[in-house]
Amino acid sequence: MTNPSDPVRPRPANQGRRVAARNRAALIAAAREVFAEQGLNAPLSAVARRAGVGQGSLYRHFADRTALASAVLGENVRQIEQAAAEPDATLKSVLGVVTWHVTRSTAFVDLLRLRGDDQEGRELSERVRGALAGLSADGPGPAVDDLMLAVAMVSGAVAGPLEQRERQALAAWRLLGIEVGPLRPVETDTDV
Repeated sequence: MTNPSDPVRPRPANQGRRVAARNRAALIAAAREVFAEQGLNAPLSAVARRAGVGQGSLYRHFADRTALASAVLGENVRQIEQAAAEPDATLKSVLGVVTWHVTRSTAFVDLLRLRGDDQEGRELSERVRGALAGLSADGPGPAVDDLMLAVAMVSGAVAGPLEQRERQALAAWRLLGIEVGPLRPVETDTDV
């Protein structure tokens, strides 16, 4: 029952798609963090909590764990492509972005292996190959096939806590004789 002396408060405007896009981006960022900390089998409720949304919102955007992990992988690849498209991009700087993702997405290595034979997995791999190919052609350095192999080798070398994974990844690159720029993510238009 309403009290007639209470002022009438208008309902907040439905922000619709803007909030939906922001929630989706927050879920992807949270999933990357939670999966990196707890592994791919981390509770999805932890992802929703980290993103600041309810579990219903998570399931409105992602049907299951695999769909959420795929979205994280897709965002990783978008960031690598964006880094390669920066006006001052170098192989060294883009490998810093690749390595940042490798050290934070170790939980997805098994998923990628499982998906290696599927169309989406091949497409993501080809997109990374394309981003690196444009840079490796700019000067002396490893061929793109060698770079893709090196990325796979480095990703297989990282394990343990984040700080340890970063040290291992950088040591692996040094052993391969490849210089890597600062480890960093790239802000995209889907970031919160």
